[in-house]
Amino acid sequence: MTDPADAIRAAAARYSNWGRWGDDDVHGTLNFLTPRHRINGAALVRRGVAFSLAQRFDMDGPQRGWRRRTNPVHTMLDTGVDAERGNQGFPHGFGGADDVVAMPLQCSTQWDGLGHIFDHGKAWNGRAAGDVVTSEGDRVTGIETAAGLIAGRGVLLDAGRALGDDGELPDGFAITTAHLEQTIAAQGATSAVGTGDIVLVRTGQLARTRREGWGSYAGGPAPGLSFGTAGWLHDTEIAAIATDTWGFEVRPNEFDDAFQPLHQVVIPHLGLYIGEMWDLDALAEDCAADGVHEFWLTAGPIPVTGAVGAPVNPIAVK
Repeated sequence: MTDPADAIRAAAARYSNWGRWGDDDVHGTLNFLTPRHRINGAALVRRGVAFSLAQRFDMDGPQRGWRRRTNPVHTMLDTGVDAERGNQGFPHGFGGADDVVAMPLQCSTQWDGLGHIFDHGKAWNGRAAGDVVTSEGDRVTGIETAAGLIAGRGVLLDAGRALGDDGELPDGFAITTAHLEQTIAAQGATSAVGTGDIVLVRTGQLARTRREGWGSYAGGPAPGLSFGTAGWLHDTEIAAIATDTWGFEVRPNEFDDAFQPLHQVVIPHLGLYIGEMWDLDALAEDCAADGVHEFWLTAGPIPVTGAVGAPVNPIAVK
């Protein structure tokens, strides 16, 4: 059996992008997403049909308290009742409503920033983790550095539909490079993946969760990418990738003595942006119906200064 430490070390060395865009780089694989790629992506809009790929942000969400992650708490500060009673202090009958939300930044549909995961105390581009993320936040690769960059050609790889029963993969299913290539072949030419693309992988787990309840969706068993896809993620030169699962990679992880080993390689070493808990079901239905799996995608994170991850409402337009 392969020693997990050796496997992680070997993958990190083989697929490292450290220094590829200079010692001061803060964007990682988003460097692949150039203005030309955005122009090409915008040309994919033909029908003007738009899909929000975000799950809900409310108290009835997936979180179960792991690492103190909770679901959003939404509180009204002013209401219509206050306006009716005229106790808001505004003149001439003016009234309004106002509200506040408190939540972990990775409680629902979100991006993992480059300061989210370290490998042996090293952050993206070989920086010391303690120099990057302090009690003040990520002072180097904070999520705000990506706020205006993640927009371009999106590609849906509906692995659930291509590989699973009834459009869904079972928990614990490890999606290999061969599976990804099989999905691309099954879907046709509009699924070809290349430099600068934002790839979305649908497993179908969220659809199953909608029927059966949240259960262990947040942190429990799930289909996801195999550790062996690190090379594919590197060699395709994609800008970012997102899935409909909590953790992106297969759970339980493929090594007994490891935790999220694919994260440990692709975030600090490849500089790859990872999206999790995206809702891909409606988009997948449309792609299956018209046979077109490419689209314009805009998915800028909320630019919370110094954050290592942030919520997003991705919009796919076909």
